[in-house]
Amino acid sequence: MAEYKVVKIPAGGARITLGPDKKLQVPNNPIIPFIEGDGTGRDIWRASVRVFDAAVEKAYGGKRKIHWMEVYAGEKSFKQYGSWLHEETVPAFVEFLVGIKGPLTTPIGGGFTSLNVALRKLLDLYVCQRPIQYFTGVPSPVKHPEHVDMVVFRENTEDIYTGIEFPNRSEANAKFKSLLKEHFPADYAKIRFPDSAGIGIKPVSEEGTERLVRAAIQWSLKNKRKNINFVHKGNIMKYTEGAFAEWGYALGKREFRNDIVTERESWILGNKEAKPNISVADNAKAIDPGFDMMSPSQQEDIKKEVEEALKLWPSHGDGKWKTKLMLKDSIADVTLQFVLIRPKDYDVIATMNLNGDYLSDALAAQVGGIGIAPGANINYDTGHAVFEATHGTAPKYADLDKVNPGSVILSGEMMFRYMGWNEVADLIIKGIEGAVKAQTVTYDFERLMPGSKLVSCSGFGDAIIAHF
Repeated sequence: MAEYKVVKIPAGGARITLGPDKKLQVPNNPIIPFIEGDGTGRDIWRASVRVFDAAVEKAYGGKRKIHWMEVYAGEKSFKQYGSWLHEETVPAFVEFLVGIKGPLTTPIGGGFTSLNVALRKLLDLYVCQRPIQYFTGVPSPVKHPEHVDMVVFRENTEDIYTGIEFPNRSEANAKFKSLLKEHFPADYAKIRFPDSAGIGIKPVSEEGTERLVRAAIQWSLKNKRKNINFVHKGNIMKYTEGAFAEWGYALGKREFRNDIVTERESWILGNKEAKPNISVADNAKAIDPGFDMMSPSQQEDIKKEVEEALKLWPSHGDGKWKTKLMLKDSIADVTLQFVLIRPKDYDVIATMNLNGDYLSDALAAQVGGIGIAPGANINYDTGHAVFEATHGTAPKYADLDKVNPGSVILSGEMMFRYMGWNEVADLIIKGIEGAVKAQTVTYDFERLMPGSKLVSCSGFGDAIIAHF
């Protein structure tokens, strides 16, 4: 193990490592780095760590134990060590692979980036994984929140979150627009008010897309999910968001051909099953109602698509495609509508950074709010993962032992499942379900649940443990 001046490595603990097969090697006494978090993070962590330790003890009867190792970021780091992100924190996450954190404050003032974004970039945690599920009894603004059971795979390192921006009327802005005007005059002409426009750049790469989609497909196959939806705004941004969907399909077909089927392929194969003698042209017309209005070259493209799909008949025909993981796509604004009115149609969502941010928070609102929404930032190639609360620090409630600790607790549930300690994860889910059904809840739920019993942050932790 590396030597640290501030971070204290727990005696008796061991590192999690990554095997040659890219599978985690988890000892019975793993060291887990944690960041307590700012504001309400202190209360939340105290409640959460008691739940985690109690679940491990109940699941394994003392044969396994987490050795917690505190690392520093945020206000606590700044007050104690004069740095918002202590120099030993990232190396500790690198060495020990798996960690967990509470909410962090982003310092006010120019020149400071989000600490959460900084950690994701420094560790190259390219997947932001957000499961959204409903716990019976949790207050919800929709009629059937029980139909919401989705997992969002949000690309974590690209899109506008790269922070390539030029403030309006700045020197950098003027220089960039001068280059744009000189070399791409047609594009410069599209800027409606060039003199006062701020400029941002949106990079979306083939490599970044492929590693996200690969992780989503592998996870979906392992967990027996039914479909993946590539959510994009490709009707407007064809070479970034549209390309994301195209690259996603191409990756799926190239690397997982026997395990996946695209939605359009399922239509073609289904048409053949319903009408064994259907012609290629008629099949093309069936999947594209506007076929007759297309140009001859467009019609040829659709017919080639039908022919390619029919080559899958030995492995996918006669209904076998129904057992495959389906890949499909939808426009972002349509998706935000349909997850409300047709949530059963959505299972796993793979999307870019900004879309994923909007969608995961909107979905969390359907099942009780961001206060119980867990999150994970993962590099499935190196094994590095940081599990985190998805909400803010709520400083006005700090140290009042009041807020809901569910986001960190459920993030811990994800962490244990990632480690292969499924027995612990199952206990945590059982405990939360039991506490909510018994209507022993924190203030955010109590005010919306008539007849419920108000408990503190630590009290909710006690209720979860009681229902193991």
